[in-house]
Amino acid sequence: MPQIAKVIVDVPTMQTNRPYDYQVPDTLLDSIQPGMRVAVPFGKGDRLIQGFILSIQDQANFEGQLKPITAVIDLQPAVNSELLQLSSWLAERTYAFQITCLQTMLPSVMRAKYSKTAQLVDEIDPALQASLFNGNDELTFDQSLDPEKLKQLMQLQRQGKIEVVYHVDDRARVKQLTAIEPALSFEQLEEARTGLRKSAQKQSQLISYLQSLIDQPNPLLKDVLTKTTFTRENIKTGADKGWLRQVKVEAYRNPYPKTVTTTQKMALTDEQADAVEAVVAATEAQSDRVFLVEGITGSGKTEVYLQTIDAVLQQGKTALMLVPEIALTPQMVKRVKGRFGDQVAVLHSGLSEGEKYDEWRRIERKEASVVVGARSAVFAPLENIGVIIMDEEHEASYKQDESPRYHARDVAIWRSQYHHCPVILGSATPSLESRARAQKGVYQLLRLTQRINQQPLPAVELVDMREAMKQQASSNFSPALLDALKDRLQKGEQSVLLLNRRGFSSFIMCRDCGFVLQCPNCDISLTLHMDTHSMKCHYCGHEEAIPRTCPNCQSRQIRYFGTGTQKVEAELQELIPNARILRMDVDTTRKKGAHAKLLKRFGDHDADILLGTQMIAKGLDFPDVTLVGVINADTALGLPDFRASERTFQLLTQVSGRAGRADKTGAVIVQSFNPENYAIQFAKQHDYEGFYQYEMAVRHRGGYPPYYFTVQLTISHPEEALAAKKSFQIARQLRPVLSDQAIVLGPTPKSIARINNRYFYQIVIKYKQEPQLQAKLAEILETTQIDTRHGFKIGLDNEPLQFT
Repeated sequence: MPQIAKVIVDVPTMQTNRPYDYQVPDTLLDSIQPGMRVAVPFGKGDRLIQGFILSIQDQANFEGQLKPITAVIDLQPAVNSELLQLSSWLAERTYAFQITCLQTMLPSVMRAKYSKTAQLVDEIDPALQASLFNGNDELTFDQSLDPEKLKQLMQLQRQGKIEVVYHVDDRARVKQLTAIEPALSFEQLEEARTGLRKSAQKQSQLISYLQSLIDQPNPLLKDVLTKTTFTRENIKTGADKGWLRQVKVEAYRNPYPKTVTTTQKMALTDEQADAVEAVVAATEAQSDRVFLVEGITGSGKTEVYLQTIDAVLQQGKTALMLVPEIALTPQMVKRVKGRFGDQVAVLHSGLSEGEKYDEWRRIERKEASVVVGARSAVFAPLENIGVIIMDEEHEASYKQDESPRYHARDVAIWRSQYHHCPVILGSATPSLESRARAQKGVYQLLRLTQRINQQPLPAVELVDMREAMKQQASSNFSPALLDALKDRLQKGEQSVLLLNRRGFSSFIMCRDCGFVLQCPNCDISLTLHMDTHSMKCHYCGHEEAIPRTCPNCQSRQIRYFGTGTQKVEAELQELIPNARILRMDVDTTRKKGAHAKLLKRFGDHDADILLGTQMIAKGLDFPDVTLVGVINADTALGLPDFRASERTFQLLTQVSGRAGRADKTGAVIVQSFNPENYAIQFAKQHDYEGFYQYEMAVRHRGGYPPYYFTVQLTISHPEEALAAKKSFQIARQLRPVLSDQAIVLGPTPKSIARINNRYFYQIVIKYKQEPQLQAKLAEILETTQIDTRHGFKIGLDNEPLQFT
């Protein structure tokens, strides 16, 4: 009986967001499985594209002649049964294409690369074959091909002399190294020795070495050359004489090749022990309970995670641990690898494509049982998961901004239900949504209220910059912060300074006419970067030279305004010349491994002050940091976002927790132009519960999450009038299916209305229960798909974290 493969194809449109039927060739009947990637013909031209097999069935839904699968890309499924089910759920929840969800789950090198060739199918003029095909029968072509040659190819195709063949290339490459292996048996090698001259001592030694390798793993050539006295010439001689062979062996790219110091379990406090006991009990009971571990900074949440993972491994299960930022990964990986060694695999965007592919294969081959990684690691192909941990669960980086717009927390909970295992959400400052669910009993709240070193939380001093500016109008540093930095320098202690902005300054403005240099593609000012001596747009990447005169009035009174990390670093170096300063922001951490190198330098006391953006605010643990300074606490408060106060409180609380984590007492100095703000006042007191109660009341009055669900529609077009018109059309389609309880905000232009020469409008729907909404949104996506041909882009974001 013929078998039919249901294949989801690599064409991300609503019309193709369903499986297509393909015939399984007889040659593949016994080997093809769901989850495998295949190359299939698609469309009128039968171009080859990649697809994923969703299922194998006996009956086809298609009445006509089925096309056969052309080739299998994998020898075994690239995604297992769980991830196939997850991709279907994720596509529905995030209003995304299933093919996009499947590709998101795999390392980027496993996404298809397409090429096409022109192949001769009939004889052509030899001179033309020589000039066009270089004497071959096949020619690879793309957009870079000479127009005249392209014209000749089109003529040949019309004449039936050539055909265009599409290829699906798998970019995933296994790293291979050269090893040596004996080519003869022990006795044959001994016989070869008898024919040697007495002076051929090196060759005799080589034969003895090869005899010692029989029935042993083949050593790498590079190890033979470094660990023995043999040279490449000796190895070549052995190969020429037929004594040995040079063979290729598979090798993993190791993102953390250096040995990690082994660590032992630490004694737990009563609160930690209670938390571990509760989670382990849920694991043993195969319960998918969600635990919210609300632990103050320094309360030992990481040790709770590690001892829970240890218990899970002893049950023969696996563990998945998510961290929000690459900056946190080196320290967390060091701690997890120190406890569990080679059982740990690492997945985050700081790795090379090859390293990510190899780590993914180690997990898929069950060679790693603990995975540590950032957001996308939530799709790691682990089986038999015993616990899923999400550290700093409140972080916005767990939400993906592009399709599929998933939140790692939702995916983690879905996988926990599939595996019947608990989830730990950990944070000193949980998101209001998670904390509200704990209050309702949906999550189980576990509190860690004491620091493990019994030290109190650091005292926080608020500096009113309105008063400080009267004394030093042009400085970013108040006298109090400057004196504290100098004091720590004298004591040989370290300081951390937070500034929530990168670059040299916010913008440049003409003091004569008020002109501000804008991005030509976006409605945003350009940011000055002194390291590259350029003005950059942080939205579209536009870059241009720093103007010497005002482009509007030609005045030379063009000056820098605002404060960036580069400018603060330069000012601080001038104020404290003997201080060794490390700057950590997006600009200084672009290169691979830069995060880990900077943190190692700071940990090794190669610097006195670590100056950085948000990435230094959490997770870092340095025993000699006794001072934390926040240069401007108000940066996020003015944003048009209902979560602005929550983010400010979280950031201040997290960065305050970097001080005094060991035996030395810590202190925090927060500079603010708005010190009376409730978020700053609660952060000063380290009072999360007080902030939670206050902010929940604010959210209730405003009708915002967690009291309402939200969904955001974004409509963009190169012409503003068309973007506005389309957004109002969509709003009219939505209103009839919504109840009176739903609130529709907009359509309105986004706060940055133009990005990369596209105008953006948004509609935000706030609702509690709207049974018809999901189906209507899916219908709108499908019916507006045709509009993409006319330049429209329509995006849907379920529970967005950014409204700006």
